[in-house]
Amino acid sequence: MKDYEIVVGLEVHAELNTESKIFCDCKNAFGLEVNTQVCPVCMGMPGTLPTLNEKVVEYAIKMGHALNCNINRICKQDRKNYFYPDLPKAYQISQADVPLCENGKLEFMVDGEIKTVGITRIHIEEDAGKLLHDDSFAGSLVDMNRCGVPLIEIVSEPDIRSSAEAKAYLETIKSILQYIGISDCKMQEGSIRCDVNVSVREKGTSEFGTRSEMKNVNSFSAAVRGIEYEAKRQIELIEAGEKVIQETRRWDDAKGMSFSMRSKEDAQDYRYFPEPDLLTIVVDEEKISEIKNSIPELPNAKIKRYVTDFKLTQIDATLIAEDMEKSALFDACNTLNICKPKNISNWILADISKFVNETGKNISETKLTPELLCAIIEKIEKNVISNSAGKTVFMEIIENGGNIDEIIEKRGLAQNSDTDFIENLVKEVFANNEKSINDYKNGKTNALGYLVGQCMKASKGKANPGIVKETVTKMLEAE
Repeated sequence: MKDYEIVVGLEVHAELNTESKIFCDCKNAFGLEVNTQVCPVCMGMPGTLPTLNEKVVEYAIKMGHALNCNINRICKQDRKNYFYPDLPKAYQISQADVPLCENGKLEFMVDGEIKTVGITRIHIEEDAGKLLHDDSFAGSLVDMNRCGVPLIEIVSEPDIRSSAEAKAYLETIKSILQYIGISDCKMQEGSIRCDVNVSVREKGTSEFGTRSEMKNVNSFSAAVRGIEYEAKRQIELIEAGEKVIQETRRWDDAKGMSFSMRSKEDAQDYRYFPEPDLLTIVVDEEKISEIKNSIPELPNAKIKRYVTDFKLTQIDATLIAEDMEKSALFDACNTLNICKPKNISNWILADISKFVNETGKNISETKLTPELLCAIIEKIEKNVISNSAGKTVFMEIIENGGNIDEIIEKRGLAQNSDTDFIENLVKEVFANNEKSINDYKNGKTNALGYLVGQCMKASKGKANPGIVKETVTKMLEAE
C-alpha cells in the first residue's frame, strides 16, 4: 500500500454576540420562545429593506486583525441563492468575490512545534433558520429566530495535514474568538460549527486529490473522527482502483460514518450576484487601526511565549494562556522576578484553579495579588516554610488577605532547618523503628521514605524535609 498524506481545509462559522441581528433590530439571543425574535426583514417579507449592523463589521475586522489578514476597506455584500425550507428569502446575504478580510495566517502549537495555516478569507453573512423535527408531530416545523443572526465564516487554506492539527487549529480559533469577545463559542448552541474539506494524496506529490466536504460538524472531537474516517474511506477507494467523487457528505457522529448528500461542483451553483438593497461597505483607515490597537496579546502568542521564555510544557502554557485572569496573574508574577516561573505555573494550575472551581469566584474577587502569591512561593523556595504550610498561608491570604510573615509566626508555620534539632529528631525516630532500619539494610529502599515521613510527623511538619532526608540517609549509611 502506498504512503498517503491527508490534506484538510476548514470553514469555521462563528455566531457573533452582537445585541441585535445583522440586518434588523431583532434580539440576537439563544433559547428564546420559537419564532418570537422575528420581523418582516429577517422573515424576508416583500418590500422590506435590510440595514447593516455596524458592530458586525467591527467584529469581523477584529478577527481579521487577530488572524493577520489584509482588511478590504471597500467591499460589498452578495446574494447566495439556494432553496431550503429554513431560508425564507430563498437567498442568504453573504460575501462572494470581495470579503471583508483575506490573505491571513494563524500560528499555533502542535506537540511543541509551531504550525502555520493560511487564512484564505473571513466574510460576514446571515444565518438561516432552524428546522425542528420531533416524534410529537408529523413532518418538520421551522423556527425563524436564527434567521439574520450575524456570522463570520473563516476559511482556511488546505494547509492542515492531520486530525490532530485540525483539532489544534479549531481550538486556537475558538480561544481567539472568546479572547477578543466577539463570540461565546457555545458549540451546544450552534455558536461555532465547521465544514470539513478532506482529500488525500501520495506523499511527496504536490497535486491535490479530489476533496469531499462534510457539513456542519458540531464538535471538535467529531471533526477529528470525521477527518480520520473520510481519509480512510478515500484511501480504500483509491487502493481499490476507484475514483473519489467531489461531493458534500453528512457526518453521523453516533454511527462514526459519513454519508453522501449531493455532488458538489463549484460556488457558481449559488448564482451569486451583488446585493442591491445594501450600500457598499466603506471603512476608513483610522477605524481599522483603532480596532487593531484594541486587540490584546492573543492566546496562541502567549502559549508560544510561555513555552519559549519560561520553559512551560505546551499543556501548562495552554491552560494558563486561554484564561485571561490566569495569564494576567502569571505575567504579573513573572514581571516581579521573585520566584521560578514553573512554580508560579504550578500554583496557578493547582491551588488557585481548585479555589476558583470550588467557589465560583474570579481571582480578581479575592484578596490575592501577584505580590502576595510570589511572596508565598518565595518563602517555600527559600525553605522558610514547607509546601503544605504554604497552602495554609495561601488559603488565609486568598480569603482574608493579611501579612504573610505575621500569618507564619501566628500559626507557627516556620520551617526548622536547625541541624542539631533534626539530628536529635532522627535519633528518636530510629530508636522506635529498628525494623525499618533493618529493612533498609536488606535492600528495601522504600524504608527510607517511611523513616523520613516519621521524622516529619514527629516534627509536626516543621522540619525542613530536604535536611531531614539528607540526615536520615547519612545516619542510615553510618549504622
